[in-house]
Amino acid sequence: MIANEETFRHLMIKAQGGDKLCYSSLLIECEKWLRRYYARKINPAAIDDLVQETLISVHRKRASYDPDRAFLPWLAAIGRYRWIDSLRKIYRHEHDQLYEEMVADPQDEDVTAKVSLERLLGMIPQKQADVISLVKIEGLSIVEASAKTGQSESLVKVNIHRGLKKMSALIESE
Repeated sequence: MIANEETFRHLMIKAQGGDKLCYSSLLIECEKWLRRYYARKINPAAIDDLVQETLISVHRKRASYDPDRAFLPWLAAIGRYRWIDSLRKIYRHEHDQLYEEMVADPQDEDVTAKVSLERLLGMIPQKQADVISLVKIEGLSIVEASAKTGQSESLVKVNIHRGLKKMSALIESE
């Protein structure tokens, strides 16, 4: 027998009143209805779990059912929310797997960054590249870089500024 709207509604009203036999019958009929509902929406292997999750939600939400309203739209709404939640889990899992596959080895990132930086430094004037390497990469002070390159302290600062500006423009143009 396939329960109709009136049967579902009657069983739910009796179940809300404490009739355990009607509640058991209601859950059996809901399970049948949900299996048909999900059969068109999800992988058959996932139906059992989703039906069980939905029946648990029906149990938890049974007090919220209004006896003056139709039962099947209420059940369908709960089923729809459980279905959407299951889709979110699937997509989240697939996204996480895809993300894990895309994440490079941290050592590879370091190598890539170093190669990219060396390439950029090769594209600016040598004096600018030298002071950027000394001050920004090796950590020398302006005074130490000035002494090492023979440039004045103000010229070191100017070359760093111009070199970084040129490297930034090169990055943006790529």
